[in-house]
Amino acid sequence: MEPVYHPAGADGELRSALTALKVGRWMAMRDLLAETGANWPLRSFRTQVLGIRAAGSDVTEAWLAEEPDSYDAHVMLARVSAERALRSHHQRHAAAQDLEQRARRAALTAAGREQRDPVPWLCLLALAQIDERALRGEHRARAAEPMLPPGPWGLLHEVNQRDPGSREAYHRVVQFLLARRAPESAVLADVVDFGRWVASWALDGSPLLLLPLYALAEQCRRQSDQRRTVTWRLRWAEEPAIGYTLRAFHSWFLRTDPARCSVLDLNHLACALWAGHQLARADAVFAAMAPYAAREPWASVHDYGGQPRAAESLFLRARAESAAAARRAPDHRAASWGTRALD
Repeated sequence: MEPVYHPAGADGELRSALTALKVGRWMAMRDLLAETGANWPLRSFRTQVLGIRAAGSDVTEAWLAEEPDSYDAHVMLARVSAERALRSHHQRHAAAQDLEQRARRAALTAAGREQRDPVPWLCLLALAQIDERALRGEHRARAAEPMLPPGPWGLLHEVNQRDPGSREAYHRVVQFLLARRAPESAVLADVVDFGRWVASWALDGSPLLLLPLYALAEQCRRQSDQRRTVTWRLRWAEEPAIGYTLRAFHSWFLRTDPARCSVLDLNHLACALWAGHQLARADAVFAAMAPYAAREPWASVHDYGGQPRAAESLFLRARAESAAAARRAPDHRAASWGTRALD
C-alpha cells in the first residue's frame, strides 16, 4: 500500500473543506468550524491546517467581507496572517515585519472577541519564533522550571488556561526555542530539557508524551549525513530514548483513538519504535495510521544520503520490516499490550 500524504489525515470533513479552499470557496470552512464548536483541540488542529492552505489566497478576506461579524472568520484571518508572517520571515522577505504586525493585530482582535478560544493565543505563540532575539518582553518571561530559559511562557499559560495540555502550544514553544539566536548546542540542550520536563508531568493519553522523540529527531536532523548514517539508530535503542518511546506507546498510543491522533505524532512514534528495535509494536502503529503517512521524521533521520524520495524509502522499509517481525511473533505482540483502550 502506497502511503498517502495529506495534512488532514483521517479527518474527512477537514479534507473536504481543504478541497473547497483550493477553488476559492469558504463556505465549507465556515460550516466545518461551526460544527467543531468548542472542541478546542480539534478546533486548534483544523484552523491550523486550514490557515496553511488559505494563506496563499484571499479566500479568508472574502469570507470576512461577506460576514464581517463572524467570529470564526476573524479567527481564520488571525491564522492566515500568522502563517503569512512566518513564511515571509523564513524566506527573509522585506515585508516580514509588517506582516508580523498585521498578524498580531488580527490575533489580538480575535482574542478580544472570544475569551474562551485558545486559537488567537496559539497565533501569538506561533509568532514568537520570529522574535529570534526575544526583544519583546512577552517572549523572555521567566520559566517556572529553573532549567528552562526565558521564553513566551505567559502566552503558553494563556493557551493552557483555555485548552490545558494543548499539543500545538507546546510544539510552538519548541519552534521558539529552535529559532533563538544562541549556540546550536545550547539550543538543542534546551529543546531536550523542555521535552523531558513536559513528559515528566504529561498525563496518560496526552500527545505531549512524544515531545522527547521530537527532540531526538531534531538532533538527528542537525547532524551531518555521514555521521547520521553511522550512528543515528543506536541512540533510539538506548536509555533514555527507549524509555520515552515505550511510555509513549503504552500511555498514549494504546489509550487513544488513532483517528483522533496527529499523523505526524504517529509517524514519530512508529519511527522511534522501529529504530529502537521494537518492531512488532511499530507494526501496530503503522497499521493504525494506514494509509496515511508524514514525511517527518523520516526526512530528518534517514540514512539514504541524498537519494531522491529518501524519506519515503525509509518509511516503506521500516513499515515492511515491522510487519515482517509482527508476522513472525504474533503471540508475543498480543501478550505484550493486549486490547487497545480507547478514551
